[in-house]
Amino acid sequence: MSLWNDFQTNSGRTIHKWAHYFPAYERHFAPFVNRPLLFLEIGVGDGGSLQMWRRFFGPHASIVGIDNRSVCLQYADSQISIRIGDQSDVDFLDALLAEFGIPDVVLDDGSHVMSDVCTTFKHLYPKLPRHGVYAIEDLHTAYWPEYGGGHLKDGSFIEYAKTLIDELNADVSHNALPTTEFKNTTNSISFYNSMAFFERGQPLSRYSEMKGSTGHYNR
Repeated sequence: MSLWNDFQTNSGRTIHKWAHYFPAYERHFAPFVNRPLLFLEIGVGDGGSLQMWRRFFGPHASIVGIDNRSVCLQYADSQISIRIGDQSDVDFLDALLAEFGIPDVVLDDGSHVMSDVCTTFKHLYPKLPRHGVYAIEDLHTAYWPEYGGGHLKDGSFIEYAKTLIDELNADVSHNALPTTEFKNTTNSISFYNSMAFFERGQPLSRYSEMKGSTGHYNR
């Protein structure tokens, strides 16, 4: 059963997701299905998405949800742990890592406030393992002033992410940009409407080859 079908037939706790997120979820999360996995979801809602992720990833997954509402403690279940704290509190995040270990996948569906989103990403992303994935959803709030966003607004995650695109391409910038740790440990950045996925890994060797006998092509 696809993740979308699972969502459509859900009769457990309420899940609130945009429909166009599901193809991106499956594209980026599929390699972790039925494998040992630590999945961290920031923002618990009514607890339904934690149950959905447990079904999707399978019996070897450990699911951890964090929220700043103590009512969410009731959503702990088999394979699902809940911890209460502020996603922008780096001491809380470090305590979480000390307890559970480094997550393989992080999904930020938390406050959607730009300062929180940026702080959490900057603290957790560099700690992810080589194969880790960091996803942020509901990034339409990056354009909403009430969440600290706005078009071209300094401090929004979208504007910050634009600098990360530059970092990813630093080696072809004719020395305009230095090579950073982010560049050396990131394979890809994928953007969708209101979503972004960052995939860790050792970048592939970059070199160009030409094969065939149809003539010379300059690029």
